[in-house]
Amino acid sequence: MIHVSISKEVSSVCPDLQVLVIACHVKNTESDPSLWKEINSMEELIVSTCKLEDINKWQPVKATRQAYKRLGKDPNRYRPSSEALRRRILRGLGLYKVDTLVDLINLVSIKSGYSIGGFDADKIQGNLTLGVGYEGELYHGIGRGELNIAGLPVYRDEIGGIGTPTSDEERTKIGIDTRCLLMIINGYSGKEGLLEAGSYAVDLLKRYVSAENIDVELVSSFDRTKIVL
Repeated sequence: MIHVSISKEVSSVCPDLQVLVIACHVKNTESDPSLWKEINSMEELIVSTCKLEDINKWQPVKATRQAYKRLGKDPNRYRPSSEALRRRILRGLGLYKVDTLVDLINLVSIKSGYSIGGFDADKIQGNLTLGVGYEGELYHGIGRGELNIAGLPVYRDEIGGIGTPTSDEERTKIGIDTRCLLMIINGYSGKEGLLEAGSYAVDLLKRYVSAENIDVELVSSFDRTKIVL
């Protein structure tokens, strides 16, 4: 399993941060109709129970936005992905179809409020450290082109940045041929709700992409624990 650690520059301003790291072997497919029934049901629930102006008050989203501010980023210009996805739903646009792995990660995100990194583990070089983006750092957000990640929390491998709560990087993105998944659920609001989101994610991974050899770790700045979900 790829080792994930949190730098002092992040932990010093985000002391409650805990991340759930899920690694597994998968069989990705084109968008799955059964999964999309679940996604559509969740979209309907969000539309009927959530208001646009309340999304950024939801604790998992609120805590991520606060982390952005502490690190020097405007969360209204660079929204966390969980917030952006819910806003998209409430604007009547719905989620976009990519492939089963990406679709189910988006489902976990809109249900839980956590911004989630999803990576093809075979494309990652070495281990990962969560640090802070700097001015001029080269980063190509998926479907967004060059992204200014200065002041954003960013996971880096030996080559460079691969993931922020706003957008993951093109280099390590999931594809239809992805066989080894690394999924990181970012809990800037702490542990509460994080394991439940992880259990939901593991259930979806088993049902829709035949996940096997599942390893799960809960990582903070001072501890890491192997867990079973």
